[in-house]
Amino acid sequence: MLRPKPNIEQLAPSTHGGIDYRELERLGISPASVLDFSVSSNPFGPPPGITEALCRASIADYPDTEATELRRALSRKLNTVTDNLIIGSGSTELIRLVALAYFGPGDSVLVPEPTYGDYETACRLVGAQVLKQPVREESGFRLDIVETLALVGKHQPRGIFLCNPNNPTGQYLSREEVEQILSAAGDSLLVLDEAYIAFTQNTWPSLDLIERGNLVIVRSMTKDYALAGLRLGYAISAEPIISVLKRVRPPWNVSSMAQQAGILALQADAYLESCQSKIQEAKEFLVSELTALGLPPIASRTNFFLVKVGGAAQMRQSLLKRGMLVRDCASFGLPGYIRLAPRTLPECQRLIKAIKEVHHAG
Repeated sequence: MLRPKPNIEQLAPSTHGGIDYRELERLGISPASVLDFSVSSNPFGPPPGITEALCRASIADYPDTEATELRRALSRKLNTVTDNLIIGSGSTELIRLVALAYFGPGDSVLVPEPTYGDYETACRLVGAQVLKQPVREESGFRLDIVETLALVGKHQPRGIFLCNPNNPTGQYLSREEVEQILSAAGDSLLVLDEAYIAFTQNTWPSLDLIERGNLVIVRSMTKDYALAGLRLGYAISAEPIISVLKRVRPPWNVSSMAQQAGILALQADAYLESCQSKIQEAKEFLVSELTALGLPPIASRTNFFLVKVGGAAQMRQSLLKRGMLVRDCASFGLPGYIRLAPRTLPECQRLIKAIKEVHHAG
């Protein structure tokens, strides 16, 4: 049988949060009975009117590859020109387009870890080597910028991935820190992944940095507006970079339904602000209750956070049997940690009750 390319044959699949339907079937658990705290998405569902928007989308015709109407709505929202925008079927597709367009065999790409696993997957798909910078537990998972700058200077990587705020640690780099890395990068392409920026406190504006060149900012609408089933994200960059990404983009990559949902979602500022407030309240409840149980979360600037529990796989399984799904962070290289993202306050109360049961059972 024909073998795949060596880099593909050796490629390990990325692990993600969310429900594993085969696992639930094996355990005899109905997906409808599970509260999912493993995904960092808006727990209050899509903005009102999304269902009606989906009905307006034509499924008989091919979608607009350029997502023209959605890009225009985004350009007004972000105060940028449409030539600086590309729409993707989720932010992960855009990450892979960047790797496909700019990285290849012989290239090295700097990836601080722990972080989102698909950066490494995207690099390995195109044969690029991943230069890893460990972000250490003893530092509270704060990125050592001095070390980052030294690695950039020494290895001159073709690309750099920064998740900001970082998944799964919730740490958020300042504008000054990102500018330092961007300045040191030179001809390297910096990919700044802001997938969770809508749920992050005290953010700083980053869009003007694209004028510096060699920067791609990636964002998700899946998480902000609870559109995981549709897949929607976008990237902002200088026009020459966007033009290159369009050349490797599959035609019709974003469905008509996703485009219509995105247009409507961008009009839902009040809804998103209301959700952000309730999510923050639920997060504060979880942090307080977990701290009282002797499980203080790692300080996080966004809606999700790490909790050191000792055996994350066992904790996950014990909670899943009680209808609660949390993220086992072994795939991030953190087998002693789980990651939690708040849901509604009553659902968070149910989670704490389940954790107390597991905790008291040893």
